Amino acid sequence: MSNATVVRSYLDAFTSGDFDAALAFIADDFSFEGPMLQSVGKAAFIEGSQAAQAMARGYTMHRQLEDGDDVVSIYDFELGAPATPGTVLMTEWNTVRNGKLASAKLVFDTAQFAALMPQG
Repeated sequence: MSNATVVRSYLDAFTSGDFDAALAFIADDFSFEGPMLQSVGKAAFIEGSQAAQAMARGYTMHRQLEDGDDVVSIYDFELGAPATPGTVLMTEWNTVRNGKLASAKLVFDTAQFAALMPQG
């Protein structure tokens, strides 16, 4: 399985509601950096990403580039209830080692994301 396929398989599982399958692609020492979550370790990521996973409704990949262990993906992240249905353009840089995500750096427009969040 190519590193790009590992990332797509993770995104497929994460955005379809199969959190257990998504976590199978994450290394125990996984580090994550994003505008709303920074975590080190699989357990910390699980705890911090549950709200986003609950709103995930899919994604549309626009472009993916693979260079050795590094994979950069540009995609529309599709959201639904409890968020207002909509999409947010995201760019994610993953490092894959031994078939698992070792790290991720996620960039997106937080104002666009916040506009889709429930008020109150």
